[in-house]
Amino acid sequence: MTQPVSDWAGFLLRLQQIDARSLAFEGALLVLCLVLAWGVSRWFGRDQAPDSIWFGARIFDGLMFPLLALVFVELARRGMSQFQPVLLLRIGVSAFLALAAIRLFARVLRLAFPASSLVRLVERTISWLAWAGAVLWIVGLLQPVVEELDQITLGFGKNSVSLRTLFEGLISAGVVLTLALWVAATIEKRVLREAVTDLSMRKVASNAVRALLLLIGLLFALSAVGVDLTALSVLGGALGVGLGFGLQKLAANYVSGFVILLERSIRIGDNVKVDAFEGRITDIKTRYTLIRAGNGREAIVPNESIITGRVENLTQADLKFGLQTVVVVDGSADVAQVQAILVGAAQAQPRVMKEPVPVAHFTNFAADGLEFTLNYWVADPDKGKDNVRSDVHTAILHGLRAAGIEIPGPQRVVRVTALPPDRAIPGSTPREPGL
Repeated sequence: MTQPVSDWAGFLLRLQQIDARSLAFEGALLVLCLVLAWGVSRWFGRDQAPDSIWFGARIFDGLMFPLLALVFVELARRGMSQFQPVLLLRIGVSAFLALAAIRLFARVLRLAFPASSLVRLVERTISWLAWAGAVLWIVGLLQPVVEELDQITLGFGKNSVSLRTLFEGLISAGVVLTLALWVAATIEKRVLREAVTDLSMRKVASNAVRALLLLIGLLFALSAVGVDLTALSVLGGALGVGLGFGLQKLAANYVSGFVILLERSIRIGDNVKVDAFEGRITDIKTRYTLIRAGNGREAIVPNESIITGRVENLTQADLKFGLQTVVVVDGSADVAQVQAILVGAAQAQPRVMKEPVPVAHFTNFAADGLEFTLNYWVADPDKGKDNVRSDVHTAILHGLRAAGIEIPGPQRVVRVTALPPDRAIPGSTPREPGL
């Protein structure tokens, strides 16, 4: 325990050797480094996007500012330590190092997983670990704590691993995987968006690049920790057995997702009908496809169901969608006049297509009057069909009322053959059954 005591004593000795004048000079030098780092970051980040990892939305919330501040403060610390003990600059180095690590993980994870609720928990965990390490380094207790962790070992079969090795492995894996996600996001943003115009092909290329980089990053992280990569053959065999017994559906959905993206039978933005659910494809994941209906409901359809089942692609077949309205009018109405009113009501709606033209047919002699069928088409069914149908119905009703044409209600005739004696009408003669 002599090392922790000497480190702590060295920290206290540095505190005693610093006077107010040198402390003020350190503070001024630290402020100068911060201003210089902010100025350089602002100069290079003037035209950057708000989601930039380097600069963020407000320059100082990106990665560039703490990295530049770390470099400038470290240079100032090295230069000033040649003449006198330093305290504020030492604290600044550790603080900006922790802040740069937090910004790196936070910005990359938010960019790679924008809709994940687990990202916030990971950010908090990384923040606590980074600030705890910074405090231990400032007071000179980081090295003793690391040495103590090296003495604590955990047994895994015939092998034993220290807590220090586990922590270093987790940190190495986290850094490598984060950098892999950053590179994948940069390739998708800077290369794929310009080189691949088709959204589905861009999606499959992005997923493939991310999976490849994550695999390479994981292998590098395991190798850096000292894990024998030949041991992964056992994991591969276990994975194969799992796929053979219980993970067939999961594997089939993942493979089906890549098949859908590659063959482009359906694409993001298409209007499709799966079973009885109809809507627009909003996203194609590697395991499932999201379909949003016009009323806001969203269906999660496994990719295997799309590959093996019957799917109607309304967008790829034909953009126009046919609608139909059936109207029964009074039997004394003029047929040509009714047809003109129906066609005019459809043509007055802006969403109804001009070609093919709306058509009204006299289709049947109904029991209550004359039956007409109006056929018309819309080119944007994703915006809703009931709303345009309601507008057409309203216009038809106003047109028929203005022309004095009635829409007859159903008529029913009730014939009473006999009444019970206690309910017979006084003075009436009972009718024989069948008359």
